[in-house]
Amino acid sequence: MALELTDQNFDEVVLHSDKPVIVDFWAEWCGPCHMVGPIVEEIGNDYAEKAVVGKLDVDSNPNVTRKYGIRNIPTVLFFKNGEVADKQVGAVPKSNLVNKLEALF
Repeated sequence: MALELTDQNFDEVVLHSDKPVIVDFWAEWCGPCHMVGPIVEEIGNDYAEKAVVGKLDVDSNPNVTRKYGIRNIPTVLFFKNGEVADKQVGAVPKSNLVNKLEALF
């Protein structure tokens, strides 16, 4: 299951995590986001013990969205040790996201 990330909890959950983190930047009105969303949820279930998986609504959380320069959604950022380690923009197959996550272990 993916965690709901916000401007308020982002630093604590993502930047201070001792595990790799995937953050899905999305919006309710975004069609491709609805294609990626279920994939991110699956990855959250598959990697529940090994990684943190979260979703951040760009409309409700402008500070984090601005900080990371998110201009296109869906965008998935991959964090390791509090730093962005990889990025995926647009709707892609699950295998693309899993491969990027696996590279962080």
